[in-house]
Amino acid sequence: MRVYSFPPIAAEDARILILGSMPGVASLQAAQYYAHPRNQFWRIITELCGRTAVPDYPQRLQLLRANRLALWDVLHSCVRPGSLDAAIEHHTAEANDLIGVLRSHPCIVRICCNGGTAFAALRRHFGSALAERFPRIEIQQLPSTSPANAGWSYPRKLLAWQQGLSPPRSPGLLGQPPIRA
Repeated sequence: MRVYSFPPIAAEDARILILGSMPGVASLQAAQYYAHPRNQFWRIITELCGRTAVPDYPQRLQLLRANRLALWDVLHSCVRPGSLDAAIEHHTAEANDLIGVLRSHPCIVRICCNGGTAFAALRRHFGSALAERFPRIEIQQLPSTSPANAGWSYPRKLLAWQQGLSPPRSPGLLGQPPIRA
């Protein structure tokens, strides 16, 4: 079954773009990023933004924008039975217009991939094009927040994400740090 990702969530002044691979079944059914109740994405983002309780979905998106974080997926569509990234049929995958989003959001200085599949898909579909067109953008692979990544404890994931989302230190860019640890 062919599945499709959601539109990007990005304020004009976003500095960090978080990329997943493709929304899972629970997310697609809810029409919300990271809707699976055991996915730790929103818990991590909420904690790193200094909140104690995970807000409702519209407030989650507002929290991202207020902290200059953007959210999207590498893939626009693919054939994937179920939710597991391992089930993505890579020969069917079509990438999102990442180059267009980066052009329209010139403040983005870092891309953080949520897991190895997102990172591999980014390399597969964009290869050296990102480095050639956007040499100032740093790319990092962070541990997947998926419940399938049970080998990483929550505190270990939180620390890795805290480091990955720490304020970019690019010269010439102004503004308050996006994340309060």
